[in-house]
Amino acid sequence: MSRVRRPLRALPATALALAGLAAGLTGCADADADVPPGKAAVVASFYPMAWLAGKVGGGDVFVRTLTRPGTEPHDLELTARQVAQVADADFAVYVKGVQPAVDDAVRGHAKARSLDAASLVRTLPPPGETDDEEAHDGIRHREASYDPHIWLDPSRMATVATALGDRLAAADPGHASGYRERARSTAEALTRLDREFRDGLESCARREIVTAHAAFGYLADRYGLRQIPVAGVDPSGEPSPKRLAGLTRLVSATGATTIFTETLVSPKAAESLAREAGVRTAVLDPAEGVGDGASGDYMTIMRRNLGTLRPALECT
Repeated sequence: MSRVRRPLRALPATALALAGLAAGLTGCADADADVPPGKAAVVASFYPMAWLAGKVGGGDVFVRTLTRPGTEPHDLELTARQVAQVADADFAVYVKGVQPAVDDAVRGHAKARSLDAASLVRTLPPPGETDDEEAHDGIRHREASYDPHIWLDPSRMATVATALGDRLAAADPGHASGYRERARSTAEALTRLDREFRDGLESCARREIVTAHAAFGYLADRYGLRQIPVAGVDPSGEPSPKRLAGLTRLVSATGATTIFTETLVSPKAAESLAREAGVRTAVLDPAEGVGDGASGDYMTIMRRNLGTLRPALECT
């Protein structure tokens, strides 16, 4: 990339192996670490984009994630240091509409050196399953006319992977072949994951998924499911008693056996609904982040989700 001027420094094989393992699990390096010589600095808004940047960028990039592991990303506030990291980065990858602070930083400091993943795929309108004021406020807060949770559809992620490879190759011609080859390999892996979901969810007794918040619209759209969210786009929004009562009736009418809670946010509202409806809960991970010490990556999370959905929907 034009901004990279440092000569490449060879690292010991052991150090490279450890760094690769850490990047595979968390999708990012130490947020405060210096960029190693010879690597392009890529800033990613949160975990799914960091994972993708690490897979496509490989050893040619140093990925810094603005959302720390284990942190719920929707209401991220950037520090002055993080804004400076965006300004200094060789490239930024994000999903416009998820994190307003990141949108502002990219628009102000890195617009010409960025990739908005949502601009590459067909987007869905904001979820409209509820008339709750809380949910609509959450949608307005995102300042997006679409549902931004595109990463929960592997086929859309494959499209983003290919585009990211092309953009990095254009910005850093010296490593173009590596970017494009890794993008091709990543897109193929995501396409195989998409096929696993299509096959695994093709024949199910029910198609409704009752989720903690409206994160799974793209997964539902891709695989013929219907999402019924407890909260809106913003997972911090608390549904009203009226909304919970209506959901209880809806759960009964659909025959749903499971209310899906998620990682990183409180399960209280979903657990309350499950008690009222007399059904069980299970974790459906929106893949928005991983905690410190996590043993899996995006692909692991998504396959775990498939394994959770199949028995809940009584798929054969």
